Amino acid sequence: MVDAVAGRATVLVDGGFRRGTDVFKALALGAKGVLVGRPYIWGVSAFGQPGVERVIEMLRGEFELVMKQCGVTSVAGITSAYIGRH
Repeated sequence: MVDAVAGRATVLVDGGFRRGTDVFKALALGAKGVLVGRPYIWGVSAFGQPGVERVIEMLRGEFELVMKQCGVTSVAGITSAYIGRH
């Protein structure tokens, strides 16, 4: 999709994103943003505001961990070089 729009539109992705690694991969494939809704709903349904806060902490922690594992120090440094293609 990113190649198809060739910079004429901002690509946001939504659906099925549950982990920080999912967010990293989407950004590496060229998305400008990732919409993460369902985990927040699970958090609020189970534990209210503390549940949502915990979901945010978990996603952020996972995302920061994969960035460190890849040696990336900023979101701008996430490129398609981190995606293996078979």
